[in-house]
Amino acid sequence: MNPVKAFMRTRLHTKILIGLVAGVPVGLLLGPRAEHIEFLGRLFILLIRMIVVPLVFSSLFVGTASLGNIRKLGRIGAKTVLYYLCTTAIAITIGLLLGNAIQPGSGLEESTKSELLESYSTEAAQKIEIASQRPSGADAIVETLIRIVPGNPIASLAEENMLQIIFFALLFGIAITLVPGNKGQPAIDFFEAVSEGMIQLVHIVMKFAPIGVLALIAAVVGKFGVDILFSLLKYALVVVAGLVLHMVFIYSGAVRLFGKIGPLEFFRGIRPAQLIAFSTSSSNATLPVTMECAEENLGVSEEVSSFVLPLGATINMDGTALYQGVAAIFIAQVYGLSLTVGDQITIVLMATLASIGAAGVPGIGIITLTMVLQTLGLPLEGIALILGVDRILDMCRTTVNITGDASAALVVAATEGELERPSREAEGASP
Repeated sequence: MNPVKAFMRTRLHTKILIGLVAGVPVGLLLGPRAEHIEFLGRLFILLIRMIVVPLVFSSLFVGTASLGNIRKLGRIGAKTVLYYLCTTAIAITIGLLLGNAIQPGSGLEESTKSELLESYSTEAAQKIEIASQRPSGADAIVETLIRIVPGNPIASLAEENMLQIIFFALLFGIAITLVPGNKGQPAIDFFEAVSEGMIQLVHIVMKFAPIGVLALIAAVVGKFGVDILFSLLKYALVVVAGLVLHMVFIYSGAVRLFGKIGPLEFFRGIRPAQLIAFSTSSSNATLPVTMECAEENLGVSEEVSSFVLPLGATINMDGTALYQGVAAIFIAQVYGLSLTVGDQITIVLMATLASIGAAGVPGIGIITLTMVLQTLGLPLEGIALILGVDRILDMCRTTVNITGDASAALVVAATEGELERPSREAEGASP
């Protein structure tokens, strides 16, 4: 068979995986010149982001209006938030335990420390400046609650403010259910058509995924190479080990306990979303694919997925929270500072709160980490020590974030009786 035709007949997630793997040698071969093809990856991300806002708003509105039961909506919301908060706290705890046990910052050479501080001091200063403009502590909680309510819903849609979009879509959907007679049905039909159209658009855009993924991975490898990874190998391995443990044990346990689905079946079902998350480092950009995988591959109802997954892309940052715990321990150890039990409890609380309302975009973890370091009184310039491998770790923790979103959707759907096992035919047709 012609190789091109054979490739076109290969399942999409396999093509994406091929693009991801091929990006490494391409990046090593081109070196810094790999940035010249990065525009292909950025174009792919923009195409996906183009779909996110209309898909989230329309599907969440239709899901809320279709429920016709405000009490059920409140129950689903309570389960979702509780699941996200619990798994986030567990993730940070895993990171702290590994950081204390392995001591990733204790063996960093002074020359390496100086070189990292010098190389990334400017970028670190920019991140610190951004973080300094954000409220902290109780003010941050109040500010987040205030920011949920959109002063102008149209502006919220234009600015891609996910918390405000979710809030308005929920209220609008509830209001439509209260309209007497069938007067609200045309609005439901319209947005249902928009939602279906956006799903079809996802299928079209995903055909470009292998090229976009290859370009993104090649650019990362070409820019950073492998030298910086070796110098921070111990720290990076601790973060990755924590992410793997959390994903394999916590998520697998939850889906098996509540959804009666084996871990292999679960991970196979969300594999396309994981590959996109890894390459884009953006929960928001991955959201359309995550929703598709949850509904088509895992059997989560549209009503549940349209609520749980957009909310998760906004407030569920398990991977980011775990990374913050390890990073705080690492920076403290490099500077010879000890963290008390109280300090580490503060990390759990702060990282959990900081993850709520944080945008699901690349690099946001550094901003929220700065807030955690400020609270603990740790040297803020210490973030320069980890910026060299942050992009690579960002790819890993985003993968965990969207895996957590999918597990939450499955668990909530199972407890609500909204989980239907997909047929083999449906699985074969999915991306």
